[in-house]
Amino acid sequence: MSKTIKEIMIINGKYTDSQGQEKSRYQRIGSIIETKNGPMVKIDSVPVVEGGWSGWAYLNDPKPQEGYAKPQRSRESFDSDVPF
Repeated sequence: MSKTIKEIMIINGKYTDSQGQEKSRYQRIGSIIETKNGPMVKIDSVPVVEGGWSGWAYLNDPKPQEGYAKPQRSRESFDSDVPF
């Protein structure tokens, strides 16, 4: 089983927040995963940025995957939800 150890992020633009401060907009383009054969890079997308991508990327710790886990339901509760 592989485990994500880092996320690969790039800056793909700028925006202004509600306080008027300019902030960088980030995009995840891939990840570094730990496999039984050692760390591997998985590139999910190639960035297309106005003016061209510089080739630099950040390696960040992965964010918690909240909301991805499905709630566990028993077969009885599933069958009792059916209205017919």
